[in-house]
Amino acid sequence: MKEIINRLIQNQTLSKSESKEVLTGLATGLFNNSQIAAFLTIYLMRAIRVEELEGFRDAMLELCIPVDLDGYNAIDVCGTGGDGKNTFNISTISSFVVAGAGVNVAKHGNYGVSSVSGSSNVLESLGCKFSGDPNQMRASMDESGICFMHAPLFHPAMKNVAPIRKELGVKTFFNMLGPMVNPSFPPNQLVGVFSLELARLYGYLYQNTDKRFSIVHSLDGYDEVSLTSEFKLISNNHESLVSPADLSLNQVEQESLYGGETIEDSAKIFVDVLENDGTEAQAAAVVANAGLAVSTAKEISIVEGIEEARNSLQSGKAKAAFQRFIKVNS
Repeated sequence: MKEIINRLIQNQTLSKSESKEVLTGLATGLFNNSQIAAFLTIYLMRAIRVEELEGFRDAMLELCIPVDLDGYNAIDVCGTGGDGKNTFNISTISSFVVAGAGVNVAKHGNYGVSSVSGSSNVLESLGCKFSGDPNQMRASMDESGICFMHAPLFHPAMKNVAPIRKELGVKTFFNMLGPMVNPSFPPNQLVGVFSLELARLYGYLYQNTDKRFSIVHSLDGYDEVSLTSEFKLISNNHESLVSPADLSLNQVEQESLYGGETIEDSAKIFVDVLENDGTEAQAAAVVANAGLAVSTAKEISIVEGIEEARNSLQSGKAKAAFQRFIKVNS
């Protein structure tokens, strides 16, 4: 590891195979905590190369506990995190709206590292008990149209890294990797990323897969469709700049997406939105992201997807999907 760190400090890069080997070493306890912290910190100060990201991804997928969800045609709806915006749990709520619209969701998530409340924090606070059993994931999918894979249970080799990430408390390349290493290998994906540069890296890597995908980055920094600005959209055969007006939605203020100071605050917003008691801005952001996910999975226009998402939320189908999910996962 000493040689690798010295090379990176000198602005050299790793090949795909070297990156895969290093991450496997990190995961299997080959390096001490100081070496791991130094390695993670270097990638806070310089851009990651596509070969490095690809190697890290491949190592994580080889080491994970796979979940067979063939036949569900599921989509994952998630962001990288690390945008520093402390929004409410937009992508997690959106996942239940998508499920309510009849699209199966294989959600992959974790506790917040650089934010107050990650998807695992809010779902756990609302009564979800996490399971590492693939059979439980299929049961959840059959019952509610959605399952939740708490990342540490499906990436057990990462236990060496988790405490260091928590102590650092800032985004690392593991934030970049999170959406790429869903252990069920979903055929569809909506992923939000915290920078334009990372959006392009994701686009390049996803073009070389069989996935149907939509990658989004709001130009004012959000790792989702925030409706606070235009957002970059990269999909299988298309790249565009989209404004809220293009989706027949109003632009919102950043303050309206704030997730609160505690997990309890985030959980209250979560429940309020699903019960149609959230603010207009909160509902709009959720509908925008859920609509894009529906359009990705169903291969329909974004405007059509948004209409289906709005119906799912307003009719109570999203809330019903959440209630069934909690019942089968408690």
